[in-house]
Amino acid sequence: MGVSGTMEYLSDLLNSKKKKKKKQLATVAVKIRMDCDGCVLKVKKALSGVKGAKSVDVDLKQQKATVYGYVDAKKVLAAAKSTRKKAEPWPYVPYTMVAHPYVAGVYDKKAPPNFVRATTDPEVAGLNPVEEQYTLMFSDENPNACSIM
Repeated sequence: MGVSGTMEYLSDLLNSKKKKKKKQLATVAVKIRMDCDGCVLKVKKALSGVKGAKSVDVDLKQQKATVYGYVDAKKVLAAAKSTRKKAEPWPYVPYTMVAHPYVAGVYDKKAPPNFVRATTDPEVAGLNPVEEQYTLMFSDENPNACSIM
């Protein structure tokens, strides 16, 4: 390494300051127990105060608050809990994303319409090869499905 290589190395070393990572634009959904319009306003005010929040949508019927912006999910959940209301991350996914939506632990009577609880259980989340074969056999997208029936 010559003098020029040493100078470049030292220059890079001095110029490399710790750069902060920019937060990604995120959508964070939280399930919050709300009873009235006063609760909605209280939750909306608390979540609007989160640093980086661009907009806050609150749905009283689904008991759901959604924050859009450059926010961290943990900070949004902490702000929701600061209202002294029961809060948890949004636990639901559309039922079409789960292979077996009526299995115990996934099906939830309190879930909004067309939603079930999210699961990480691979047997519930995905189809086994035999089930997948039968699903594809009787699918509307299969051009030979009519001949099988």
